[in-house]
Amino acid sequence: QVQLVESGGGSVQAGGSLRLSCAASGYTYSDYCMGWFRQAPGKEREGVAAIDSSGTTSYADSVKGRFTISQDNAKNTLYLQMNSLKPEDTAMYYCVAAPDMGWVGGYWGQGTQVTVSS
Repeated sequence: QVQLVESGGGSVQAGGSLRLSCAASGYTYSDYCMGWFRQAPGKEREGVAAIDSSGTTSYADSVKGRFTISQDNAKNTLYLQMNSLKPEDTAMYYCVAAPDMGWVGGYWGQGTQVTVSS
């Protein structure tokens, strides 16, 4: 059974940092692309960052230079280091695992809340 469990969310002031983790189990971790999405109240879910099986990363323009996605294949864990946080980063953050970055048929975690106050 595939499980993705996010952790590390919380409340911080603008300019602060958080590190999200996503622990994966139930599939061959290294075979899948991994990504972070977020959804703010009243808005559509949007892609934040992604990493493929070769380690190539990509980022939304809104987080470039502030967020870093990484993974530890030995621990089957995905990370998102978030620095210089802004109030507009407030959202529920989800990790996803899928065969490719079309994310079709992907596995999703339950989400972790990030709240940034000004």
